[in-house]
Amino acid sequence: MPLICLLAAGAQAGVLDAARQGGSLRVGVDYVPPPYKGGMKFRTPESPDTVLADDLAAQLKLKSDYQKNAPGGALQALKNARPDLALTLAPEGDAPAADTAVIATGYSAGGMAIMRSDTAIRKWDDLKGRSVCVSQGSPYVGTLAARYGAVEKVMRAPADSLLAVRIGECDAAVHDDTMMKELLKLPEWKKFSAQLPPTERRNLVLKVRGADAADLAAIRQAASRWNESYWAGVKKKWVNNVAFEVYLDQNVPDCH
Repeated sequence: MPLICLLAAGAQAGVLDAARQGGSLRVGVDYVPPPYKGGMKFRTPESPDTVLADDLAAQLKLKSDYQKNAPGGALQALKNARPDLALTLAPEGDAPAADTAVIATGYSAGGMAIMRSDTAIRKWDDLKGRSVCVSQGSPYVGTLAARYGAVEKVMRAPADSLLAVRIGECDAAVHDDTMMKELLKLPEWKKFSAQLPPTERRNLVLKVRGADAADLAAIRQAASRWNESYWAGVKKKWVNNVAFEVYLDQNVPDCH
């Protein structure tokens, strides 16, 4: 059976049955990081959704296959029968569709700006005319220019955005507060610990459309391990990786 027909075949084969036949679990994500190639600088992506996709697939003894969520969102992607399930950021209070199960992942985040500790920026409106770095695939791309008149610089990944703040190429960087609060605990980030409070908190959720009861039970069981302890490990690894990526690329001193 062609992969594109899997969800449409509901009664004949469940999502996981079909995924096992193909050997991979197609997971929709809002941004698919470019594949790593030899010679490239490794970069940790903004969202931890691919970490969850890999973990979920591994628990089900499958390989993960990232699929970009449709412009209309994760639900539209599922209706198009492209991914088997989708991970996406959803606003708090977001109502699920009648035929879609929504599973909490335990992760939520809002956009938080971090800056040099001696910055004159005190509120979001102060970003008008200021250079603000964001990373590719970030949900904050476009919003800072539209709302505050900021001059956005879209960088490849969080490490590039944060490095730009450290060397003075950007006045601020905006990323998920969940990760930024952990990063700012590191002593080398003390000089860059000024921040603006997070806005537009969203929950990272797993959406499954039209799955049978057995599929849904298996997926819920796999997702049940995404508890506080699990997330503590994910955040620590993300922060350590990004901080190290910044360290390796910082060839000039921090701006004074």
